[in-house]
Amino acid sequence: MKKYHVYGIGAALVDKEFEVEDSFFEHESIQKGIMTLVDGESQETLLQRLMDKFGLKKRAGGGSAANSIYAVSQFGGNTFFSCKVANDEFGDYFVQELGDLNIHTNLGDNREDGVTGKCLVMVSPDAERTMLSYLGISETLSKDEIDVDALKDSEYLYLEGYQVTSDTGREACVYARQIANENGVKTSITLSDPAMVQFFRGGLQEMIGEGVDLLFANDVEAKEWAGKETVEESMEEIKKIAKQIVITRGSEGALLFDGENTISIAAHSVKAVDTNGAGDMFAGAFLYAVSAGHDFETAGNLASLAAATTVSNFGPRLPAEKHQEIKKQIIK
Repeated sequence: MKKYHVYGIGAALVDKEFEVEDSFFEHESIQKGIMTLVDGESQETLLQRLMDKFGLKKRAGGGSAANSIYAVSQFGGNTFFSCKVANDEFGDYFVQELGDLNIHTNLGDNREDGVTGKCLVMVSPDAERTMLSYLGISETLSKDEIDVDALKDSEYLYLEGYQVTSDTGREACVYARQIANENGVKTSITLSDPAMVQFFRGGLQEMIGEGVDLLFANDVEAKEWAGKETVEESMEEIKKIAKQIVITRGSEGALLFDGENTISIAAHSVKAVDTNGAGDMFAGAFLYAVSAGHDFETAGNLASLAAATTVSNFGPRLPAEKHQEIKKQIIK
């Protein structure tokens, strides 16, 4: 029995969320529905405009893999998360938001001086999230943040595709995957965002190497990667790099491949308020279930309900107690 269910590597960001009008994206020349990296000065300028025009809706701990690891831990899994935050107020807040339940990290009291990364999350009336991220010190995440002993003692390694934009972060992911492969740790990755697939495909291929055990993508990312028109065709192409596959499809549910069978998971009909964190929650709930020994269909059903609950609330994470309510509905 391994000590950790999931070992994650990813960006450590603090989310600032705003409810905006669609016209704001056109006015600010922002591409809707994706994550865009910006420098600190540009982000601060836009932040002031958002504060003046809309007001801050919510502040929350963020980062894609961080959200997934949080979910794994709150469902009951033991986790380790490698990341980097600065010795500033936002870094303190990020650590606090990770919570104290089943999450170990490389972070100590001797964090470096610098600026903790932030993400401006703009939620439009259709509940879609658009993100502008300044990575700050998180961009320097490297092999130094990898706890090799903890990684070896994990069931799954989970890599965040966003790390492809950082040379040291990508190197850290490749290094961690190699350690995992040498020590019988299952490897998993999320493609993270259509822009990562479109503009950083070579780096993602480097992170994936000769293949991973489990790959997460949404339908847009999957079709972009495969160059296919349908999710089903895309899945066939992705089988070349992943033994098992999870493709989320929003209101159409999800399509899974467990290595032998294709499984369709139904979506839950809810009023979407904020899609920020939905994919992260799906991955986190799914990883919790499979690392705890449940089959793909059970994992998919848990993840589907958890993601639906997330989009019906504002913010990327659910309160700790909500996870157990969801779990009781699926896992008896």
